[in-house]
Amino acid sequence: MPNPSKERRERRRRIHSRIRLQVRGQTGKPRLCVAFTGKHIYAQVIDDVAGKTLAAVASTQEAHKGSKPNIKGAAQLGKVLAEKASSKGISTVVFDRGGFLYQGKVKAFADAARQAGLKF
Repeated sequence: MPNPSKERRERRRRIHSRIRLQVRGQTGKPRLCVAFTGKHIYAQVIDDVAGKTLAAVASTQEAHKGSKPNIKGAAQLGKVLAEKASSKGISTVVFDRGGFLYQGKVKAFADAARQAGLKF
């Protein structure tokens, strides 16, 4: 009997690798990458050319322990990441949804980041 959660993970991995072929972060326009698990939300602004993380936020950090992995928590973390990025002089990014559908938490995160000043 096939394992549905394993198949789901494999499908998302294939979609993510197709997206990554088209989405590349550069020095002037880094990549905003989001990842969701059942319990936490992770997001990074990455310069793929230099291979460095420029700004990051996660619901596992002490300052964001109250953030839940739902739409409201994703919106809070999107706003915080946009503020961190703008304080480092980053205003334009390329959005990497990580193989997740652009709805729900992903959309809430992206909308909050846009409202806080990031352009993508």
